[in-house]
Amino acid sequence: MTSLPPMDRSVVKLTTLDQQGLDSGVPNATPAERLLMVWPLTITAWAFKEPNVVQPRLQRHVTRLIRSES
Repeated sequence: MTSLPPMDRSVVKLTTLDQQGLDSGVPNATPAERLLMVWPLTITAWAFKEPNVVQPRLQRHVTRLIRSES
């Protein structure tokens, strides 16, 4: 297994909301779109903590209600 080079922690970039979209690393997206971008990473991170984390899926139960005429 190859080792990664050490991370340079001396490089810091401070941006403001006014500068949103000007940086190619931060897409000009709504908060909902940004959440959708990181959701797969969130699920993966949860899997490290709790392996049995299951993402809720679309419910496929079909129910039919018939009322009697009285």
